Amino acid sequence: EVTFTHLPVVDGFEYLGAVAEFDIRSLDGDKLIKDYVDIFDHFFVKEEGNELEIIENASKYHTNIIPVLSENDNRYIGYIDLIDVVHAFGDAPFLSEHGNVLVVQKGLNDYSFSEICQIVESNNTKVLGVYISSMEKDVVEATVKIGDGDFNAIIQTFRRYGYEIMSDHYDDVLLNNLKDRSRYFTKYLNI
Repeated sequence: EVTFTHLPVVDGFEYLGAVAEFDIRSLDGDKLIKDYVDIFDHFFVKEEGNELEIIENASKYHTNIIPVLSENDNRYIGYIDLIDVVHAFGDAPFLSEHGNVLVVQKGLNDYSFSEICQIVESNNTKVLGVYISSMEKDVVEATVKIGDGDFNAIIQTFRRYGYEIMSDHYDDVLLNNLKDRSRYFTKYLNI
């Protein structure tokens, strides 16, 4: 009846692992849960862990509950529901502050976080957050959230530094001019 994808299994305070909800349905009712130790997933975070570790485990094990163990003796303390982590991230400036989101792309060996921040800040705008949203082969895609400022100037600066703009923006003067010229050229060719 619970909506958790996994349930932590403990013996006293010793954490044995987590059993998936769909595995629980197939267990023999005459055996003890500890007899099924081979089907347990062994993921957890330490009590001093951070939100990124929680999200990494949740993604890797496709779970919405993360067991928490004590720092020194691996004693089971409790669990963290992924919903609580989502709420905590919702309060972070990256998500809660008003700003613009820009997705840029550049070669894996050519981009740097410091360059991305420098581009934004050189246009008198604050960086609210940056993260790598995609990394395929030799290309990196970074999502940047910036405060209010001259958005078009920031886009043009990224282009001058060799970044490709992957997200669409109404404020992108260059792209809008190219679209207008393309429509005019198509109209000319059709005459």
